[in-house]
Amino acid sequence: MTPLLDVRDLSVVFRLRREGDMPWTPPRQLQAVRGVSFALQPGETLGIVGESGSGKSTLARALIRMVPASGQVNWAGEDLLTLSRARMQRHRSAIQMVFQDPLASLNPRMTVGQIIAEPLRTHYPEIAAPEVKARVQLAMDRVGLLPNQINRYPHEFSGGQCQRIGIARALIVEPKLLICDEPVSALDVSIQAQVINLLAELRRDLGLSMIFIAHDLSVVKHISDRVMVMYLGRVMEAAPKRDLFSRPDHPYTQALLSAVPIPDPAKERAKRMIPLQGDLPSPMAPPSGCVFRTRCPRAAARCAAEVPALSGEGRLVACHFPGPLEQAA
Repeated sequence: MTPLLDVRDLSVVFRLRREGDMPWTPPRQLQAVRGVSFALQPGETLGIVGESGSGKSTLARALIRMVPASGQVNWAGEDLLTLSRARMQRHRSAIQMVFQDPLASLNPRMTVGQIIAEPLRTHYPEIAAPEVKARVQLAMDRVGLLPNQINRYPHEFSGGQCQRIGIARALIVEPKLLICDEPVSALDVSIQAQVINLLAELRRDLGLSMIFIAHDLSVVKHISDRVMVMYLGRVMEAAPKRDLFSRPDHPYTQALLSAVPIPDPAKERAKRMIPLQGDLPSPMAPPSGCVFRTRCPRAAARCAAEVPALSGEGRLVACHFPGPLEQAA
């Protein structure tokens, strides 16, 4: 099957200057994403997880050219990173994004109807006003908003309702791919479940493909088909959801999963915790070799000297000493 989205060796480097640097002083480099590759099939949901600072959101923004990147992002037979601005505009309606902060992503001076209609007016200005209004009402109904809310402003809604507005705005142009950048992290737990169930329902009914970014593994497990684990800009492990959650091979994945609460008190007390030592290293000065080695319980001399390749069949792991948790005991 031909992938809907084929990403190859995607990297994002920010060049930074400190206050007081002379004009001839070389800028420092922050490599936020390092050589990420993956393929997304039609109708599939890829979950991307990792701590804050792992490069998840930067990766999402690089896919839609919100930040400069190198590598390849192949979509509909074209590399999006090489297209002109005008040619890229043709693809933007097919790839839409839902942002982390629902209220901050909405224009406070626009009504709900205007916000949801904006992408439609941008990409399809030829559509008549009555048709635009009908599509806005349909999008609102799909996400659980009431018709009488169309003329209200964002500040009149709760965080969960604002996120529904953002989802409706993304869906009104009938995209093929929806990129959700931590869409529930700013919401209460009970509201998180409602939004996740809504996204799962929309994916099923509309045949959407999704990239779902989060650092809550229980949320990712609920909605994803495959999961990709990132750390300091690199992919540590990528596998089908069932394989990754039942038998994680990378020490970082194992540590993340050990921190997920289990509803059964007996199982929660019996499970083995794998605490991560220290803090996430600065992306301005990442460790040599394996970027995870400074916090890894299996680290050896080889880990400092050699970058582990992301390899495997079906399951991809970037570790010199991969293996199930019980083998590491």
